[in-house]
Amino acid sequence: MILVTGGAGFIGSNLVAGLQDEGVASVAVCDRLGAEDKWRNLGKRGLDEVVAPEGLGDFLRSSGELVRYVFHMGAVSATTERDADLIIETNLRLSQTLWRWCAQSGVPLVYASSAATYGDGTGGFDDDGSQAALSLLRPMNAYAWSKHLFDRWVARRVSEGDDAPPQWVGLKFFNVYGPNEYHKGDMMSVVCKAYPQAAAGDPVTLFRSHKDEYPDGGQVRDFVYVGDCVRVMLWLMKNRHVSGLFNVGTGRGQTFQELIGALFTALGHEPRLNWIDMPVEIRDRYQYYTQAEMSRLYSAGYDLPFLTVEDGVKDYVVNYLATDDPYR
Repeated sequence: MILVTGGAGFIGSNLVAGLQDEGVASVAVCDRLGAEDKWRNLGKRGLDEVVAPEGLGDFLRSSGELVRYVFHMGAVSATTERDADLIIETNLRLSQTLWRWCAQSGVPLVYASSAATYGDGTGGFDDDGSQAALSLLRPMNAYAWSKHLFDRWVARRVSEGDDAPPQWVGLKFFNVYGPNEYHKGDMMSVVCKAYPQAAAGDPVTLFRSHKDEYPDGGQVRDFVYVGDCVRVMLWLMKNRHVSGLFNVGTGRGQTFQELIGALFTALGHEPRLNWIDMPVEIRDRYQYYTQAEMSRLYSAGYDLPFLTVEDGVKDYVVNYLATDDPYR
């Protein structure tokens, strides 16, 4: 059995689909579904268990001997969440519990970190997992800080020779977009938010730049398609000698204007854009540039290509957003 925490969420549900496409028969999901349509992310999947987060300890005690691999994607992932106690309980303490259980049980662990740990990006985007390098990063919100805390906790455990899972991998996901993100509200990708307007031929609204060196729409992100993220995780499961902290991006930053241009192109429309001022409350914490340094993952042996924005957005639109059933 493979356990996927956050398995009803965006990246987690795509991972569950990818595992089953690879022929994995036994998958357990730990997640909270709520009262909306998040369950539809798993609507096409057969599952062995669906466990609430508060029941995870009981599940591991009763069925842990069946678990052969853990993908820990579950988290409070909203960068705007202000309840730091809730974030720490979920993003740090639950992660520590899973690490200890995997170490004691001899089960590999792949967990989701975040590119948000790099803060404003002025220190670069090198996925050096050493204690010294991690100590220099300055996350800009509580979500990013919680992910960074766990990265640093792991680095100390490994450096000091404490018990660790037989394979452990932290993945610093950059700006992920793709199917099954529809439940995320304000945290959906720009592509998903903009699709209804672009499909209707209406203008899409983007933030103006408030830095002279970046034109409006020229803010840069490393946009990575969720299918590529899944391919990385499936590769890791097949290459259990690989451990460490790795970026997951394309290695190629592209602008928001390119992203929206790709959306209009996929729809067969000419791009139309409106501009609004960025809210004052987020201007000081806004990242104008992200681009993953990917050499460590490639040096570990990963050799599959990553889709460009143009190709990823086209797949997202044609095979999901523009269909009657947008779920994977």
